[in-house]
Amino acid sequence: MHAPGRTAPEPTGQREEWRRGWRLVLASAVGFSFFSVLLAGTGLFFEPLGKEFGWSRSLLSAGPGIATFVTAILSPFYGALIDRMGSRRLALPGIVLVMASMSSFALANGSETQWIVLWVVFGILLTSIKSTVWTTAVAGMFDKGRGLALGMTVAGTAVAQAVVPPLGNFLIEHTGWRGAFVWFGLGWGGLTLLLCTLFLYDVHDRARRDALKAGQAAAARSTLHLPGLTPRQALRSRAIWQLAVSTFIVMVLTVGLGIHLFPILTEAGVTRANAAWLTALTGVAGIVGKLVTGALMDRYKPNWIGGVTMAVTAVTFIVLIWWIDSTAAVIFGLLVNGYAAGTKTQICAFLTAGYAGMRHFGAIYGVMAAMVAFASGLGPWLAGVVYDKFGGYGPFLWAGVFGCVVSGVLLVTLPRYPDWEAGAAG
Repeated sequence: MHAPGRTAPEPTGQREEWRRGWRLVLASAVGFSFFSVLLAGTGLFFEPLGKEFGWSRSLLSAGPGIATFVTAILSPFYGALIDRMGSRRLALPGIVLVMASMSSFALANGSETQWIVLWVVFGILLTSIKSTVWTTAVAGMFDKGRGLALGMTVAGTAVAQAVVPPLGNFLIEHTGWRGAFVWFGLGWGGLTLLLCTLFLYDVHDRARRDALKAGQAAAARSTLHLPGLTPRQALRSRAIWQLAVSTFIVMVLTVGLGIHLFPILTEAGVTRANAAWLTALTGVAGIVGKLVTGALMDRYKPNWIGGVTMAVTAVTFIVLIWWIDSTAAVIFGLLVNGYAAGTKTQICAFLTAGYAGMRHFGAIYGVMAAMVAFASGLGPWLAGVVYDKFGGYGPFLWAGVFGCVVSGVLLVTLPRYPDWEAGAAG
């Protein structure tokens, strides 16, 4: 891992990493997209579910919040399992279970208790395919091209953000909201399962394969010699705490915005069809943002690249406050938001690998992912509460302006990376 401020890594090294790892990146990106499908499409179901069952916006928002809160609790545990077992052994059965859980939302019957239980079960199962699984696999296989590789991996979320709104709206109109849940679960999940079965092999799998060839299956784990902090050392690291606080703040605000963006637009007078396509813009811009951000982080000071990317999201909140009636301004704001959307996970994973190393990356990033999950659940719920209490999203949008700036400053002021070659420990 190169320190902030160094020039681009040797291209030959990057080419070799990509030759060995591009299939893993493809499978991980699709896996990340499947993880994001239901969360990206939640806003689409507010209106039909609200009309059929008379549910409040707070209840509808609470579902994803509960699921992400459950994943927050379980993420450190799963992170430690990934360090020991590898991503493949957790992800493949997890995909199958999430497919079944996502499809089961079609059985909703108007019971608020059932609705909450569906989300609790979904959250438990979703932990097995959350960001830690994919980022640990990719970060362990890439060093010189890690930024771009992680960017392409988390681009899966942008694909979901781009495809889910128009696709989900189409499915709801033609198959009903029940059919949409089933199509998302079995269709998207089936493709994910196929690609991950074929290509999801990380450093743990390669170590096991090499050990088996040498007749030393029990020594597979010991063949990995990765530098980095222990979880206890990470807990005492100022850089890790600073990164965690920055990520938590921006995730609360931007995920809350993302879940409620569709109703924000429709309540401003935009038709459902146009709102779906405008929301999809964030996904298209997000693909560009993740790739550009990843390439820039491989070449320049990653904390500055990350900080500016976090802070610029404030522009979107400003547009939705002052220029919601301007189509051009809204499109610009959504493009800015899309560019930065999802890079938060990418930036967090990249900087965590830099400041914590890969020795216990799964466990340490599992805690980071827990904070992200908790923030992702808290944000939509807070936005829903603000809407129900104030009759609009104004206070939440203003919080977004200030919070994104603070988050960016916290990243810009991070120290230099530890020197792992010199045996740094924090």
